[in-house]
Amino acid sequence: MTPRQVVAEFVKRFNAGDAAALAELYHEDAVNHQVTQQPVEGRPAIREMFEQEFAVAHMVCIPEIIHEAGDVAILEWRDPLGLRGCGFFTVRDGRIAFQRGYWDRLSFLRAHSLPID
Repeated sequence: MTPRQVVAEFVKRFNAGDAAALAELYHEDAVNHQVTQQPVEGRPAIREMFEQEFAVAHMVCIPEIIHEAGDVAILEWRDPLGLRGCGFFTVRDGRIAFQRGYWDRLSFLRAHSLPID
């Protein structure tokens, strides 16, 4: 799959709330770094991160655009609650090797009525 196709599949699996299927899109030693949190390293840890997040909040990713340049795809997104963000995905051999996401954690916590830590 191209980086754009991988990210489109990521959105599909994310919106299904399927942490196991989502984690399969990552290389075994991938890194997921949401800048509001510490980096998560390795497919098992990434799966666990998504399991925990899906258990806390119902999240929906609505793609606004997916850009592709070489082995990088950039996802500009929004959700139904008004949150907006951007994710950068480095894709190698059809799997995500590195992901960095930018979004406002305080807005997310407020939108989902979660405690502000």
